[in-house]
Amino acid sequence: MSTSVNLSKYSFTGGEQADPIEDLSRLPSEDQQRLVYAGIDVNDTNVGGAFMQLNHAGVHCHSQQEGLEIMGIQQALQQFDGLPNYYWKLLSPDKDEFTKMAQQHLNGGYFIRARKGVKVQKPVQSCMFIKGQGAGQSIHNIVVVEEGAEMHILGGCSSAHNAKETAHLGITEYYVEKGGKLTFTMIHNWNESTAVRPRSCGVIEEGGVFCNNYILLNRVDNLQMYPTLRLNGRGAVARFNSIIVTPTGSHVDSGNRLELNAPDTRGEIISRTLTTGGTIINRGCITASALPAKGHLECKGLILGGGHIHAIPELETHLAGVELSHEAAVGKIAQEEIEYLMARGLDEDEATSTIVRGFLNVDIMGLPQQLKKAIDKQINALNSGNVM
Repeated sequence: MSTSVNLSKYSFTGGEQADPIEDLSRLPSEDQQRLVYAGIDVNDTNVGGAFMQLNHAGVHCHSQQEGLEIMGIQQALQQFDGLPNYYWKLLSPDKDEFTKMAQQHLNGGYFIRARKGVKVQKPVQSCMFIKGQGAGQSIHNIVVVEEGAEMHILGGCSSAHNAKETAHLGITEYYVEKGGKLTFTMIHNWNESTAVRPRSCGVIEEGGVFCNNYILLNRVDNLQMYPTLRLNGRGAVARFNSIIVTPTGSHVDSGNRLELNAPDTRGEIISRTLTTGGTIINRGCITASALPAKGHLECKGLILGGGHIHAIPELETHLAGVELSHEAAVGKIAQEEIEYLMARGLDEDEATSTIVRGFLNVDIMGLPQQLKKAIDKQINALNSGNVM
């Protein structure tokens, strides 16, 4: 299959004036179901706020807590004089054809900010949704956690069940200021004809903490991403957690990069990849340019049936005394593991499912219970070939 993307195939204009959706629970049931598997439960009222983008227009936006700002990116650019401290500061519009398109045809996106010292008590939902045929969606998101603030964003990206030949270009810039804490969980639920090109970068200042979770369990045509976090302040901490499944027909080129640019910084990249017939290129890189610094990279892949996994771990430094380590392993389920569980009363399918669930463990991500249940349902479907 070709992994190139011909942007001329997609429409990035029209539909900018879509009607607002005040109550997301009134979305069609089939759209709601697709969103559940992207981590968004529109009936959940236990949220700090929400934003939804439908094709080329923001259709829903609200905040439930003082000190939490949520608005469409176009509104933020107007209200804050172009967001000179944030907009296109970590990424260049000239990086590639996808960043250029996102600058030239900005369809939307969000600006989410937790003000200084504000602890956002409930998750903030953000949703990017694509419907129709031939739709291209190019968005720019900015997330700011000011000094001492804390926030968890639960982001879901999905296409409708009947969407065909769609493309999503997503630019995201993250800013975690001194002592701030951000958890960002992104769940993708595309379909077999969606091309996806996220481009993201974040900066973490002194004492800041950023945990970035990514989950892809369902088929996508092709996806390419390589988010970077720069730990620029003393004592900054960052972690990437990724769980990626590639069914037959999926091609995923995914990776993470951590730059330990200040003393006493620590970073981890932990990835679990599983193929049931698709292809995944699993990249990871940690660089260190200050002392002391610690980094650990762990890339593990499991082949269930056919498919291909290529793990590429990298560690870079010129400083003696930096502590960087990595583990990389790709293989199939060992027969003795299956036999061990079968000796304890499980049949072969149950044994395999138990091993897969343990491998694709999402407990460390701190997900809401209902989302964990939905993910467990998808993982249980892997053995039967019913990945959604």
